[in-house]
Formats: sequence, structure tokens, C-alpha cells
Amino acid sequence: MKQEINILHWILSSRSENRFILSSENLSSMIIWLAELIVASWALSYGAEHLSARYGAKFVGRTILSVATTLPEIAIVIYAAAAGSYGVAIGAGLGSNLLMMTLGLSIMLIIATTRISKAPLSGIDVSTFKLDKIFLLVTAIVSALLFIDGYNFLDGLIFTALFIAYLTVALFEMRSERNDTLVKSKRMSNEVSRQLEEVLQSTREDSISGKQDVGGNSGTTSRLRGNTTRSLLVFIAGTIGIVVGAGPFIHALEGFSVDIGVSVIILAVIISPIAGEMPEKISLMLLARKGALGASIAIANVLGSKILNNTLLLAVAVFGAMYHAGFLTVIEITPVLAFQVVLVTIVTIIALILMLKKEIGLKTGMMLLSMYVISIVIQFSLPHE
Repeated sequence: MKQEINILHWILSSRSENRFILSSENLSSMIIWLAELIVASWALSYGAEHLSARYGAKFVGRTILSVATTLPEIAIVIYAAAAGSYGVAIGAGLGSNLLMMTLGLSIMLIIATTRISKAPLSGIDVSTFKLDKIFLLVTAIVSALLFIDGYNFLDGLIFTALFIAYLTVALFEMRSERNDTLVKSKRMSNEVSRQLEEVLQSTREDSISGKQDVGGNSGTTSRLRGNTTRSLLVFIAGTIGIVVGAGPFIHALEGFSVDIGVSVIILAVIISPIAGEMPEKISLMLLARKGALGASIAIANVLGSKILNNTLLLAVAVFGAMYHAGFLTVIEITPVLAFQVVLVTIVTIIALILMLKKEIGLKTGMMLLSMYVISIVIQFSLPHE
């Protein structure tokens, strides 16, 4: 009898040691991949900030940075839909929007408007993001209404068309802004040339100085092209780093959560969305510390990536379901998904109402943070099957 007790004790001790080893491995892996994501996100923010000098802050944040930071979610949706896990596929996009329109924006605002930033702002001007706010509102409402009878191939085509329309309008706006900038620059250049010509006529020394300035302008143009190429390469490297690191980080985080006994609800509602949005959150925090330009790119990134979730991400889910079960496959609505759609749509509308002002600051950030806490409390309060 005593021998059997000793054997049982040895088995339990072995299991406890194995569990501790697995927990330690997951924790170490999580820290390593988090560090990799931080470096990759720094590369993204660095590249985006410098590319914005050529293509405009709003365009870079809306498109290039939004797609890059949403790659982990796109991969999750493709895998889940193709495997028949339609609820996971739709929930990935919904959870992302809920998280970033509240907690993500609030963290960015708190950093940008306090001493955490290198150049603290009293507020962030969001009046120039009218297009993004309209598109986000329209896509949120349309995606909710289309889900009443489930998503089918026609809905997938509608989501794709909305995404293409957004990119097209953003491209035209970027070109318009660049043309306006070029016109202003040309006017300034003509004015400088006129003044320079007057000076050149007065003295010979000024003439020599003028020639040197012309040569300097050529060198400046060459340096600008070199900076654009370098910024693009750094941005691509950051994108690759996020694609490589997001999956292992999410896997390690989920494994560690299970090891320490976190419930399935916490894992699904809180931890998984936080892990999936880690690249975007890190990029937001880094950009928010860089002053007005970085904050502008961060706002454009949040709005653009959430529009992407309401369009491209849902289209990918629909097409993945079609790949899995056939052309006429319908992603059926369930009580849990219906609740999530309603909650996310309401949160999105409230967040956009808060952004109707010309500027948003610390007060708006605290309100968005409160909304996130309330939404999590609601998640726990209602029954889930």
C-alpha cells in the first residue's frame, strides 16, 4: 500500500514538473517572439513615417500600414474559414474592431497627449479623416445588415467592391493632396527664383552662391530618393518580421494562458484579440510618441485597418467558406455571433461620434478606455453557448 502511494505521488510530481516545464517554455517563447514583434513593428513605424514624406501620412496609414499590421488576422481568417470554423473567422474581425476602436485608440491618445510622447500634443486633429469615418460607418452598418440572413458569395463580392472603392478614393485623395503640395512648392520655388534673380543681378558673388544652391537642390533630390528606397526596404523587412512572428507569438501566448489556468472565455474574448492585434498596437504606440505626424499616421492606420476588417477580411472569410464547402455556402448567423455584431457595431458608432470633433485628446482616450472595460463586462454578463 505504501509503495502504491509512493508511485502515485511520483506520477503526480512528474506531471506537475512537466506542466511547469511546458509553462516555462511557453513563457520564454512568448517573450522571445514579443521582442521580435517589437523590433518588426519599430521597422514598420520607421518605414511608414519616412514613406509618408513621399506618399502622404493618411495614404500610408490607410493602405500600406493597415494591410501590413492586419496580415496576422488575414492569415487567421483564411485558415479558420478554410477549415470550416466560420465563427472563429468572423469573430476574428469583430474582436479586432472592438479592441482597436476602444483600447487601441485610447492607448494611442494617452501616449500622444502626455509626457510619454517625445512631443506631447494638446489634441490630435481628426477633421481631415472625414472620408475614413464615413467609410467606416457605412461598412460597419452594411456588414451588420448583410449578416441578418448570413453571408454568401454575393456578400463576399459586395465586401470586395467596398474595399476596392475605399482604396480607389484614398488613392485619388492622395494624388490630389500631392498635386496641391506640388503647386504650392512650385509657387514657392518661383518666388524664391524671382528673389534670387534680383539678387544675382546685383552682385557676382550672389551669382556664384546661386549656382551652388542649384547643385545643392540636385543633391537633395538624390538623397530623397535614397531615403525612400531605404524606408521601403525597412518597411518590407518589418512586414516580413510580423508575418513570421505573429503566429508563434499567438501560439505561445495561448499555450501559456492554458498553462496558468485562464478560462476559455477570457482566452477567446480578451487574450486572442490582443495577441492578434499586437503588431498594430506596438506600431501605434511607437508612432504616437513621434509627435503630430506619427499620431496622424496612427489614426489613419486604425481607421483604415478597421475598414479593411469590415470589407476585405469578411470577403476572405466568405471565399474561404466557399473553398471549404462549395460555391453556395452560407455562413449562418448564430446567437453568439449576432450579439457580437450588434455590440461591435454600437461601439464603432459611439467611437465615431466621439471623433466628430475637430480634435480628440486625453479625455476622449479615457472615454474609449471606459468603453472597452464596459464591453468586456458585458461579454461576461451575458450567457455564451
